[in-house]
Amino acid sequence: MPVIEVKNLTKAFRTYKKQPGFSGAFKGLFHRQYEQTIAVNDVSFQIEPGELVGFLGPNGAGKTTTLKMLAGLLYPTSGAAKVLGHTPWERHDDYRRQFALVLGQKNQLWWDLPARESLELNAKIYGIPKDCFEKTVGDMTELLGVKDKLNISVRELSLGERMKMELIASLLHQPKVLFLDEPTIGLDVTSQKTVRDFIRRHNAEQKTTILLTSHYMADIQELCDRVIIIDQGKIFFDGKLSEIVDRFADFKLVTIQCNSTDTHVAEQLSGYGEVVEKESTSIKLRVKRDRVIPACKALLDELTVTDIDIQEVPIEDVIRQIFSR
Repeated sequence: MPVIEVKNLTKAFRTYKKQPGFSGAFKGLFHRQYEQTIAVNDVSFQIEPGELVGFLGPNGAGKTTTLKMLAGLLYPTSGAAKVLGHTPWERHDDYRRQFALVLGQKNQLWWDLPARESLELNAKIYGIPKDCFEKTVGDMTELLGVKDKLNISVRELSLGERMKMELIASLLHQPKVLFLDEPTIGLDVTSQKTVRDFIRRHNAEQKTTILLTSHYMADIQELCDRVIIIDQGKIFFDGKLSEIVDRFADFKLVTIQCNSTDTHVAEQLSGYGEVVEKESTSIKLRVKRDRVIPACKALLDELTVTDIDIQEVPIEDVIRQIFSR
C-alpha cells in the first residue's frame, strides 16, 4: 500500500487585485477585483513505504503548496490525498503524531531559549519517555556534530546549527513520513554534506518515507533515485533520476586532448558537433547521442589525439533546460 497517495489535487488562491494610487484604493472599498492563481493543478502521484523522493520545480511551481496540503496546513480546492491512510487536512491527532514537516525558511524552535529546552517541550507534547528522549537527542546531536550546542540560545546558533536542531526537533517522535522543504538552503558545503549524510542514514535505518524539495542538485543526486518534477502546478516528470538525462538530453560531451587545436582544426571539428569549449590543447564538443561513436572514430583517424573523454551532460544543466522551457 502506498504511504502517500495523491489524486487530482488542485489548489487555487483568490487574491485581491488593487488598482494603483489613492483613487484605486478608494474604488477598492466599493468594487473589488479579484484574480485566481492556480498553485497546484490536478497533481497525482504515489510514494511507497521507505522511498526518498525528490520533488523538483522552479520557484512558484507549487512544491511548497503541495507539501503544506499533505501536512494538513492548507485545504485543497479539489482532489484527494491520503497519507498513512489519513486525509491530511482533517488533522486527526493520530496522523499528526506520525509525520513531520521541516521548512528550511521557517523556525519551530523558540528563538530565545536554548535548543535543549525546545526539544524537551516537543518531547512532552509527543509523550516521549525521558530515557528515550535522552538517547535520541544524544545520537542525533552526535551524528550532526552539535552535541555541544544544546544549551546555547537558538538565536546565537549559526544557520547550519539551527537547521540541524530543526531536524532533530522534527525527528524526535520518530515520524513515519517526513516532508523536507529546502533543508540545506543557505548552508555552507560542509553543513550541506553533514545534513545529507544524516538524512540518508536516517532513511536507511528507520525506513522513513521522505519527500524532499531542494534547489541544490547535489542534494537530489546524492539522496534520491526517483524524482517528481512539477512546473506551473502540473506534474512534468515522474521517474528515476537517471532517466532524466536519457529523456531530455539528446547529446553527450566529448573532450579531446591533442597536439594542436588551432582555429582551422576547430572549424573541422564543428562538423561532428558543437564546439562548446576550446583551450590550447583540448576541445570540448557537444555531440548527438547517435553520432558519438562515429564522431570519436573519425576524430581518432583525423587528429593526433592523446586522450578522449565522453561524459553525460551534468544533471543540473538538464534540469535547468527543463525549467527554462
